Amino acid sequence: MGDMNKTDIKNILKPLKQLTMNHISIRKFGLAFGITGALLYFGCALVRLILGHDSTVKFFNTLLHGVDVSTIIRMNISPVEALFGIVQTFILGWLIGACIAGIYNATLKSK
Repeated sequence: MGDMNKTDIKNILKPLKQLTMNHISIRKFGLAFGITGALLYFGCALVRLILGHDSTVKFFNTLLHGVDVSTIIRMNISPVEALFGIVQTFILGWLIGACIAGIYNATLKSK
């Protein structure tokens, strides 16, 4: 039982490391998706606030490959409505990320 060197320990832990490297944390991946969605929502709100109506329409028209958004862009959004929107975007993003991680983990092949 005596002397184990670093190589022996690495060989013992190698399968464990490979197992954990293939697994995605559902909560962390959901959180990453949720925060990313909330940041995108916040960025869109900043663009709307900083640029004004005409420049916002031009920005989103180019971002969406020429889709005309002039009829659907609304500039008078209340702070409460914006807060609800960012929370809803976070929740949807979290659910999407959690689903992706769960499906990925469920389809991992057992060795």
